[in-house]
Amino acid sequence: MKAIVYKKYGPPDVLHIIEVEKPIPKDNEVLIKVHSTEVTKADCEMRSFNFAVIWFWLPLRLMWGIFKPKKNILGGYFSGEIEAVGNNVTELVVGDKIFGSTQMRFGAYGEYLCLPDSYTIVKKPTNISYEEAAAVPLGALNALHFMRKANIKEGETVLINGAGGSIGTFAIQIAKDMGAEVTAVDSPIKETMLRQLGADYFIDYTQKNVTKQGNTYDIIFNMVASSHYSDFMKILNRNGRYLMGNAKLVDMIRSVVTSKLTDKKAIFSFAGEKIEELITLRTMIEAGKIRPVVDKVYSINQIIKAHQRVEAEKRIGIVVLSFDLEKSLTISAQKTGQAS
Repeated sequence: MKAIVYKKYGPPDVLHIIEVEKPIPKDNEVLIKVHSTEVTKADCEMRSFNFAVIWFWLPLRLMWGIFKPKKNILGGYFSGEIEAVGNNVTELVVGDKIFGSTQMRFGAYGEYLCLPDSYTIVKKPTNISYEEAAAVPLGALNALHFMRKANIKEGETVLINGAGGSIGTFAIQIAKDMGAEVTAVDSPIKETMLRQLGADYFIDYTQKNVTKQGNTYDIIFNMVASSHYSDFMKILNRNGRYLMGNAKLVDMIRSVVTSKLTDKKAIFSFAGEKIEELITLRTMIEAGKIRPVVDKVYSINQIIKAHQRVEAEKRIGIVVLSFDLEKSLTISAQKTGQAS
């Protein structure tokens, strides 16, 4: 099978395609034929080993390889089809069209992937494509996790800083479904898209400092690691909730003090990526309440361009890698050759 691998840390061109052995599922595993996978900021950070949240660096370096990566195939969120199941698997069957998370195994940059059936793998929504389905799990699972933590009440005001990323785009939609008034903060190229997703107000961070506009909010969801904790605390209402999607270690410590000693609550919490959450999201997608926004779909031969697109921070939506697109391009080239 084909897989995109990297043997050393570095820029996008360390990625290349090779033939690797097709995995065989164990008794508690399923073999997944991968159709599409999201190209995430985390993939780019793992490839380059350059993290926005610096305290991740040492533990991840020890876990994933000090001098070179131990796991050579990236890709954490995918859509695909069950091709085979282990002897003890009962919930998933051959032919199921699914989407989900590889958790910390990665591997979705390969044509085939084996995962335990206990992982967050469920049938994909019937009303979206494989490419769109691959764009759901990362952003939507995290957004649902944090919006539930926020305990949003009808009519409350929500500020989402860094609203144009995978998580932010779903957070807008989920917050609106919960009855909130949403202000989105991001670059001007994303304004139209964010308003179409339901944002009531938009702030261009290149022109205005959101913490100095005189407005306060019941809930602030901050995805920007370089933000100043104290500035956002000043614009959080009494009994407000401050949620940190990319928390610095010092801000984690400060959040405990804030929650214990003030009338405000600061929350950092890693998403559990539960099966129940992904089923909830599937239901919301099929009901038309939320949708993924795909910026561009690349074939696997365009993996370097895909990583460059994500790192440039100019994408309007989610970048997806498609094994199906590669096959369709190959077939098209073959037909062209025959015709000539």
